[in-house]
This record gives sequence, C-alpha cells and structure tokens, in this order.
Amino acid sequence: MTAPLRIAMPIHSFEPGGVERVALNLAEHWQQTGHQVMIVLGRDEGLDRGRASASLDYRVRTSRFPTARLETLWMIWCCFLSLSRERVDVIFCPGNTYAVVCVAMRLLLGESCPPIVCKISNDLVRRDEPALRRRVYHAWLCLQGMAFDRFVALAEPMRGEVMDVMGVGAHRVMTIHDPAMTRARFDRLAAICRDRVGRHRYRFLALSRLVSQKNLEVMLRAFASGFRPGDELTIVGDGPERIQLESLTRRLAIENQVKFCGHVTDPDPYLRDADCLLLSSNYEGVPAVVLEAIAAGLQIIATDCSSSMQALAGRGLRATLVPVRDVDALAWAIARVDQLPRPGPAQRDYAARFTVEAAAGAYVTVMHRAIASARQVRMLMASPTAR
Repeated sequence: MTAPLRIAMPIHSFEPGGVERVALNLAEHWQQTGHQVMIVLGRDEGLDRGRASASLDYRVRTSRFPTARLETLWMIWCCFLSLSRERVDVIFCPGNTYAVVCVAMRLLLGESCPPIVCKISNDLVRRDEPALRRRVYHAWLCLQGMAFDRFVALAEPMRGEVMDVMGVGAHRVMTIHDPAMTRARFDRLAAICRDRVGRHRYRFLALSRLVSQKNLEVMLRAFASGFRPGDELTIVGDGPERIQLESLTRRLAIENQVKFCGHVTDPDPYLRDADCLLLSSNYEGVPAVVLEAIAAGLQIIATDCSSSMQALAGRGLRATLVPVRDVDALAWAIARVDQLPRPGPAQRDYAARFTVEAAAGAYVTVMHRAIASARQVRMLMASPTAR
C-alpha cells in the first residue's frame, strides 16, 4: 500500500471546462482514498460552482481588483504563496492550460519546488496553426519537457507524440485513459436504450464551449448544407462566440432548425434524447464529449482533430471522422447519417475504460515515481562525487 500524498492542484475557477471537471473529479476520488488535495483556486466563482464538491480543500486569496482578465498571473501569485507556506509532495498540472503556471512554480521555487506531474490534455502538433506559430509552440513544449518530472498521455497514440514533440524519455511518460466520467455516470449513459431504427428525422447534438477552438462555424455551415427536412441541431454550451454564431444561423436561414440552449449543469438528458453527436474542433486531446457519446450509444460525426481520434473512432465503428475545417466532408456525413454505423454494445463498453475510478490510482502511481526520482536526483547532487 502506497503512502498518502499531499497534492497541490491549480484551478482558475468554476467556469465550465472539461479539464477542470476531470481534475476536480480526480481530486475528490483521491481525497476519498486517503490523500490530501489542496486546490489553489484563482476565483471562487463560475457557472459550475454548484457542482463542485464541498469536501475539497479550496485555497482562495481575496483581491481588491477583478482578476478574471489576469487569471494566469493571479494564479501564479496564488500558487507561489500557497506553496511557499505549505509543504506538499507533488504538484498536479491538470492540463496544458496550466503549464505556464507550473513552469513558473519551477522557476520561482527553485530546488524547493515539489515534483510536477503534467496531464497532457490537448493536441501537441497543432497542424491548424501556421508554421511559425507551430515552431514557437513546440519550443514552449520542449521547455515544459525540461521543467516537469512526469507526463500523462490520455491515450496510447498521444504517448509517442509527447516523447517526440516534448523531447521526453519513455520512462517519464505513462498512458492513463482520460477519466472523462465517473463509473456511475458511465453506467447511466450505457443504460440508455438505442433501439430506434429507420429514423427519417435526426436530432443532432453539439456539447461544446462556444470558442474558436471548437469551430462551430464549420458545423453550422455543414449542417445548413447537409440537413434534411425535419432534422434539428441542439447546441449545448456557452461562450464568447454565441452572438456571432446565432447571427450566422440567421444568415444561413437555419434558425428554425438550430437551438442554442446555453450552459446546463446536466448534459445527460441531451445525450439521451439525441441521435448523433457533432464535433467540429480544430484540435483536441481526447475529447470527453466523444467518450460520453460513445457510452450513450450515439452516432458520432467528428473532425480528425487529434492523434487519438482514429483510436476513438475504432475504424469507423464508434465514430465517423472527417478532415478538420472541411465543410463539404462534414455536410456529406450529416446528409448520410442514416447510412453511418450505429454503435453496438461492444462499442459502448469501450468507454468504460475512461472512468475516474479506473484512472485515479494510476495517477497516484505516477506521482510516487516522480517523487522517488526527484529524491534520487537530490541525493546524487548532494553526494561528494557530484561536487
């Protein structure tokens, strides 16, 4: 039995986000199994505040000025103060968004910085970006490769990507399937009956933040070209692009077929009532919404937006993939959705490996390895032969 750990984790706020939701689910499970988790919180606010576990240890610093626009700098300051005053065994970086915060901790705390375990939550190649921006981004990833102790890839194809792009040795990268949902939620989604056949009216669903990464403009243009009479598209989620996307539906004359629902606390009823999930992202890591849709037995049409998508699609048995930003290919799939494969029980069971319960212990194992390696390095540096 491994010793309990004191784990520190930065979280900007309770605004909706898959990275934050997964991180808080993991933290709650770790705490229930005897570990101490300190959530360094930038802002104690957000649409998902009511869903957050009250049992977790949140550390919030008050400010005399709004910090939302300076959230990264504020988070760096909050983490530095917390980690300077309290001993923790390991820092958990819950996703790429928080890498700059954790690199700053390595620089500011120096030798006193605890080992850092980083979960790679997004695509590292970024083929959607111009060549110059990709080079700058890859240089930043190499810096992370030097700053962090261990890395977690969310699916096996990502492991090689982490090693190649970030310059990390194989012993520092472990694959742990993305803990997109709890086992109880998987069971609820897997119990949804999918015996409807021969539909002539499809209910398409998008579960997404309305931000540029998700490229819902491509989805709307494809839907406008590919939908058939009676089809409808429900978009669940909110974000800064909502007004312009609603305007686009009017210009495309599909405002009667498209419904914007905004943010919801429980998306499962929408997964239950839909027939097909649409995903139009420019890039992703392992998109949790695809795993949820697989568990729920939905047909899935998605862009091939990460190195993991082919594995998730299962040679077309679990999802139909189209090129990123290809409106015509997405429209073609939407128009022929009734001819696409329907996931059966075996395909739905595939999502069972992507649960919090299946992943939480593996993360703890990675953390213990990072701590042991850091301790060994310190011993070597302190030995007379190292001087």
